[in-house]
Amino acid sequence: MRSRGSSNRLPNSGGFGFHSRISALVLSMFATMATIYVAARMWQDAESRVYLIQQLHTTTALGNSAISVDNKLKVEACREQEHKLSALEMDLSAARQEGFVSKERPENDSTRSKKRLLAVIGIITTFGRKKNRDAIRKAWMGSGAALRKLEEKGIVVRFVIGRSANRRDSLDREIDNEHRQTDDFIVLNQVEAPEESSNKIKFFFVHAVESWDAEFYVKVNDDVYVNIDTLGATLSAHSDKPRVYMGCMKSGQVFSEPTHKWSILRIYAHDDVSTGSWFIGLDVKHVDERKFCCSPSSTGSICTAI
Repeated sequence: MRSRGSSNRLPNSGGFGFHSRISALVLSMFATMATIYVAARMWQDAESRVYLIQQLHTTTALGNSAISVDNKLKVEACREQEHKLSALEMDLSAARQEGFVSKERPENDSTRSKKRLLAVIGIITTFGRKKNRDAIRKAWMGSGAALRKLEEKGIVVRFVIGRSANRRDSLDREIDNEHRQTDDFIVLNQVEAPEESSNKIKFFFVHAVESWDAEFYVKVNDDVYVNIDTLGATLSAHSDKPRVYMGCMKSGQVFSEPTHKWSILRIYAHDDVSTGSWFIGLDVKHVDERKFCCSPSSTGSICTAI
């Protein structure tokens, strides 16, 4: 009985151990597979995170680069505009101080003064008027050393004339010879003719502004006697006022009808009318100085017609 019972229990005991080992093995396999699965997922997530971080850095770098280039372009544009504005402000300031005279003048001009002059006077003359010019030299302009001394006081005086329509003819040669003797001419590259008198005045002002730095630029005719001391004192009294246009302001009939011949400004035949018309639309201070009315009967005047 004992031996049979003992033999029956042995197989039961062995089967239980076998099933236990199988269960443990299966659990171990499942655990190992789970561990591998989790590790693989974690590794995959780590790679994904590294890839995403790299992409983020690349995108950020490109974004910063694009923003940086854009900002640099804006900064450069602002700097360029600032430089242009500064240059314009300097030109405007110079124009206000110098009566619309630009600072951009040729530095190599031998006639350019080192210091600002009080006035540059252009005496408008023409061919066949040498007697008038000689009378002016003796009366108030001077010549040679006297003319240079006047320039040292701040006043430059020159005769203004154009060229003959027949270049290098006897008229031109006479002026060239006189100029070599006196050295007191401004010879313009402009035809000397009555109908060109307005252009002659315009080119004189252009030449004077480019050649001398002065407070005033004055135009007179070669039949006028000028009291140079009175003129200097009068101009000095107005030298602190910018954009002054001074003279004997005479009035005339105003043509306002659009159909009228003279309703629109143009180059007038008389240079004094043209000069006045040029300043009508400018921001200048008109000074009606009766001392400039060159009448023989006026007393205390700057000039006298002869």
